[in-house]
Amino acid sequence: MPKAKVKDKKVKEVKVPKKRGRPKSKKRMYFDEVVQDAIVQYNLSDNNTFRNRIYQERIHKAFDKLAENIINTFKFSYFDYPFEDVKHEVVAFMVMNIHKWDHTKGSKAFSYFSIVAKNYLILHNNANYKKLKQHTGIEALNKQQKNEDTDYDYFISEIIRYFEYNIPKIFKKKRDIDISYAILEIFKRKEEIENFNKKALYILIREMTNVNTSHITSVVNVFKKHYKIILNDFYHSGVISIKDKHFNKFF
Repeated sequence: MPKAKVKDKKVKEVKVPKKRGRPKSKKRMYFDEVVQDAIVQYNLSDNNTFRNRIYQERIHKAFDKLAENIINTFKFSYFDYPFEDVKHEVVAFMVMNIHKWDHTKGSKAFSYFSIVAKNYLILHNNANYKKLKQHTGIEALNKQQKNEDTDYDYFISEIIRYFEYNIPKIFKKKRDIDISYAILEIFKRKEEIENFNKKALYILIREMTNVNTSHITSVVNVFKKHYKIILNDFYHSGVISIKDKHFNKFF
């Protein structure tokens, strides 16, 4: 029997419509679930070493970027010091309030800390504006206030000069020396951070030195011993001797 001829069937090509819009980026967000989980772990832990590590490795970068974005977005006008200093203040304020975020209530960490950062900036921006309206400049202050301010600034500069000279003699461990110079840096920037409380200052020092709070407290206590003696000398003589005659009392 002759073989039946089979006609070739042509397969029609089906065109898949292309999706419009930008392709999805695989790059992770700077403040994502990973950061949120890290904040949960930070708040649940009582171990300062663990909390310091997890903050530095998984939280700080996100807080820093969030602060930067909030400042750039809302363009606050009444901060008269550098952008990086303002950003540093905002980050410190978020760290101070990190324990207030409750992950069990369903809110996203990103939303919560965005509000925290924005409220801080609004509050201080408004306060700075009020100061600007109330005080037109140093000329508006009376002579007594000028003299008091001058004496105070001179006293702080003498304190800084004293410790800059004596820190290498007072402390032997590099860790304690680093903490000491971080404290001096805060003294030098006192006008920028004068509204901060003790907890905030400790956070700043921890960020600058990456050490435990107990080590900071130990160095601060040594500073206090020196401060009491040299303060008394300053009020009696008007100067602070760099080579302190009381130095040997502490050792």
